[in-house]
Amino acid sequence: MASLTSQLPILLFLFVTAFTSADSQSFIGVNYGQVADNLPAPASTAKLLQSTTIKQVRLYGSDPDVIKALANTGIGIVIGIANGAIPALAADPNAAVQWINSNVVPFYPASNITLINVGNEVLFSNDQGLISQLLPAMRNVQSALAAASLGGKVRVSSVHAMTLLSQSDPPSSGRFNPAFVDVLKGLLAFQRDNASPFAVNPYPFFAYQSDPRPETLAFCLFQPNAGRVDPGSGIKYMNMFDAQVDALKSALNAIGFNDIAILVAETGWPYRGDSNEVGPSVENAKAYNGNLIQHLRSMVGTPLIPGKPVETYIFALYDENLKPGPTSERSFGLFKPDLSATYDAGLSKSSQTPSTPSGTPSPKPTPSPMPTNSSKWCVPKTGGVSDAQLQANLDYACGHGIDCSAIQPGGACFDPNTVASHAAYAMNLYYHTVGTDPMNCDFSQTATLTSTNPSYNSCVYPGGGSTSRLPYEAGKIHTMSNNGSSKVGNLLSIRTFLVYLFWFLIYSLSL
Repeated sequence: MASLTSQLPILLFLFVTAFTSADSQSFIGVNYGQVADNLPAPASTAKLLQSTTIKQVRLYGSDPDVIKALANTGIGIVIGIANGAIPALAADPNAAVQWINSNVVPFYPASNITLINVGNEVLFSNDQGLISQLLPAMRNVQSALAAASLGGKVRVSSVHAMTLLSQSDPPSSGRFNPAFVDVLKGLLAFQRDNASPFAVNPYPFFAYQSDPRPETLAFCLFQPNAGRVDPGSGIKYMNMFDAQVDALKSALNAIGFNDIAILVAETGWPYRGDSNEVGPSVENAKAYNGNLIQHLRSMVGTPLIPGKPVETYIFALYDENLKPGPTSERSFGLFKPDLSATYDAGLSKSSQTPSTPSGTPSPKPTPSPMPTNSSKWCVPKTGGVSDAQLQANLDYACGHGIDCSAIQPGGACFDPNTVASHAAYAMNLYYHTVGTDPMNCDFSQTATLTSTNPSYNSCVYPGGGSTSRLPYEAGKIHTMSNNGSSKVGNLLSIRTFLVYLFWFLIYSLSL
């Protein structure tokens, strides 16, 4: 009794720490570019960010006004060193000390600076002189951090373009361009020694522009699709984001750096473009960013990085109206200069899920046969539907404005805790919420309408009719997630477990 009581402060600390970790979404960040003349004041931006679930902000420079405005907000800050500053930092360690003393030391720890990116897409520049100076500059910045007692607290990395890959399709064949391998091995060895991530800029938007088929759009937007099987690994990919990240993972594995974490420094979708640009629209931007956020929150990870989300920074917080190039380059902003949302991507603390898009960007699939009047429930087809496809259907339905609380822990339809059972409930609810048109019960031809009521026990499926159990409700189809449970309730399951643990400890102390 006395021993347990003496450990109560430690147990409570571990509980609070774990709960906070489960509740936060530190893996979702946003890029804060400043190539504009109409941006709101940094203080206003800080308040805006605090009204969202965004926990990380990436700056391309080290604007002191922005860094100070973010002080004591709990928001992690990534700052950048311009390519033009690399030669001086590489040549003189004192220049790196001066840079750290000017741009980090005065603000840390009130301003939670977590990472310094030395340069942006330096290898893409093909400037051999600059490329050769990148690693020495990173080393000097790391040494300057250590001298300021910030080693291990602030990481050092550099951001790379996807063009580093000479091959990326299928993901298992991902390989770096041989011309960059020696340079990359040096950079990655440094990053391994200092536990910093490999930062890259994958954009499914550009992949779609190079292959503008309807099925490619659905694949890029995380919408229901037939998926793409990687013949090298046998893995069926359901979205382009996972495929691009895993191509990078395969490339890292191929040169012996399978232990390096990947950080997505930029990804996004423009909501507007020129008449000759393929892909930009409000509907597509909302679908991509909203579904990406839901995918990250599901904690499923990617097939090669399972069970945890990849730290991801969405491009961008605001439009940058002074950027050159096509209209799309100036149209990635999640928010407008007046601080209103360009569209609902599900980032507001008061609205965790994006609403259903007003238009369907992907083409309508071939509908199922017209049902009889008694066919009132939308369910997965029996047999032949993979757990990856069912999870995609589940993510899609719950990410588009329907209430999936019934299949979360404690809900009437949470048990059996299988992705098949949860998908069945969500697909039927989606069908009855958006309209009972057979087209809304297609899900890439993996669903069907039935006149047999799938409701069971206290779990009621909207529709009506007699009650009976279907195989997927009885748990006979073992289509589980990678970690053995349906992913829609992962975060809530953690919280629920921790709450039970806390009360168990209190009860134990009272005995």
